[in-house]
Amino acid sequence: MFTGISLRPRDKAVKRYASILAIALFSGSMAAAPTADEAFGKLAEQYVSDLSLISPVSATLIGDHSADHELDNVDARGRANTRRLYLEYRAALAAIDRESLSRANQVDAEILHNEVESSLWALDTFQSWAWDPLVYVDLSGRSIYGLVARDFASLEQRFGDASSRLEQLPRFLGQARESIDPERVPKIHAETAAQQNPGLVSIIDTMIVPRMDELTPGTRDRLTAAIEVARNAIAEHQTWLEEELLPRAAGDFRIGAELFDAKLAFALNSPLSRREVKARAEDEYESVRHQMYEIAREIYAKTHTYTAFPDTPNEDYKQVIIRAALEQAYQRLPPRDGIVEVAKEYLQQATDFVIEHDIVTMPDDPVEIIVMPEFQRGVSIAYLDPPGPLDQGQAAFYAVAPLPEEWTDEQVTSFLREYNMLSIQDLTIHEGVPGHYLQLALSNRYPSTLRSVLWSGPFVEGWAVYAERVMVDEGYLDYDPLMRLINLKSYLRAVTNAIIDSAIHVDGMTRDEAMNLMIEGGFQEEREAAGKWVRAQLTSAQLSTYFVGYQEHVELRKAIEEEWGDEFTLRRYHDQALSYGSPPVKFVRALMLGEDIPQSGE
Repeated sequence: MFTGISLRPRDKAVKRYASILAIALFSGSMAAAPTADEAFGKLAEQYVSDLSLISPVSATLIGDHSADHELDNVDARGRANTRRLYLEYRAALAAIDRESLSRANQVDAEILHNEVESSLWALDTFQSWAWDPLVYVDLSGRSIYGLVARDFASLEQRFGDASSRLEQLPRFLGQARESIDPERVPKIHAETAAQQNPGLVSIIDTMIVPRMDELTPGTRDRLTAAIEVARNAIAEHQTWLEEELLPRAAGDFRIGAELFDAKLAFALNSPLSRREVKARAEDEYESVRHQMYEIAREIYAKTHTYTAFPDTPNEDYKQVIIRAALEQAYQRLPPRDGIVEVAKEYLQQATDFVIEHDIVTMPDDPVEIIVMPEFQRGVSIAYLDPPGPLDQGQAAFYAVAPLPEEWTDEQVTSFLREYNMLSIQDLTIHEGVPGHYLQLALSNRYPSTLRSVLWSGPFVEGWAVYAERVMVDEGYLDYDPLMRLINLKSYLRAVTNAIIDSAIHVDGMTRDEAMNLMIEGGFQEEREAAGKWVRAQLTSAQLSTYFVGYQEHVELRKAIEEEWGDEFTLRRYHDQALSYGSPPVKFVRALMLGEDIPQSGE
């Protein structure tokens, strides 16, 4: 959901409002009215265009470069303008007869409805703008990174727009400080913001300064002055974070049942409730651990030939055997500073396997493996940053976080055990091929820009988890049981993610309880579990998307296998399932099986 805010002059907003109003009126008119599909098509096109009003930074990231010179307005007036805009879209959607829409447009209308309602809820009820300083650190970092990371325009144009945004940074950060109520800010959010805020300086120093000699004198002089303004603004904000916000931060990071349930419903866009997700995850937890024991017993027996395994082992016995088998994987560790290079090798290996085994159509879109930008570190170890759907031909970035320099040897070893050579293969499948890179590259080919922009987290994350399992099932690494065990451990992480997500925010799960579940129950190393504890405090509802999305993908494939029978092939299924973009899985199911398009709340 977009919670950023309008900066455009009000006269442009008035023209845009008239356009939305006209769509709503004509769609309900009897005389010379456009069809419902025509009206919705105009509304969807207008919404994508209006993202530059809602958030210029977000518009840049989807490939709309009409407002690249602007930086979001994050004060009360900006929020009021954004709220007004979403209310106009709510009214325009209500005026369109959705039952008269094509099936494809029915899906897009439901997606837009969920986005409008979730964004209004975020502004009015969740109010992260008032208590989460990371919102502003992220926006400020992305505002510049989005301009300099990809060559979508000339260097002169992109760096000129960067100058404009850097010049506006004092205003932006000042509005951020005015918006935040320190007493509502959780300590962990303040600490992480103070850690990430200097990351914008690293973008300037590593991605802008080295290329300034390529600019014309006028652009270079303006950029030099803008950088000085930005450095001062970042330093001032850092002082505020450390000396004003941190000492006063007294909010509770646990958002509670009411907020969590509402946020989860918007994030999943699924009929599954928090309690149903929890029940499914707890059942799956037991099942996956049993599967791990069966594989681990096979691995253990190869080196301990005369072991007599009990017919009914207790959980303590299973625990020992699983850990002993995992230790074999932990003997294969990457070099501390070599994870990026290892990931590059494994990305090519996974790509070759997908092509050889005809698993899914392989896109030829460019992809680069990079070191994660500093302003985005501290939440996850890796992510896939795709180009915006309007930025055709630009590279996707598979970003990997470097190990913190301050870590002890013990912490480094803990991390590398978690991300051993087999785990990096699994991670590269998830982030790269046939996971996020492949799926999102194909998603951006879907003709509905609206659907590409408003992609579903559970569809995308669930697909990546599903992709890991497909590769192992199809014999990746010659059916190596140790790879299967690592894959099950990775999936168990998705399961425990879903458990701790609500348990922490709703049930009051403590750090010790969460760490015990992740380390003893999920076989995670201390560094991974400690990082997940931080992530679970900083986010809510997102950790559930991996497990829920995976479950939905598995159920969809089972239904299609039954429907197609002998005509089912992996490539046919995967190509068709990915041909609809990245909507919630329930809509893909309806489109593939000819079922009614689910309505809001279904």
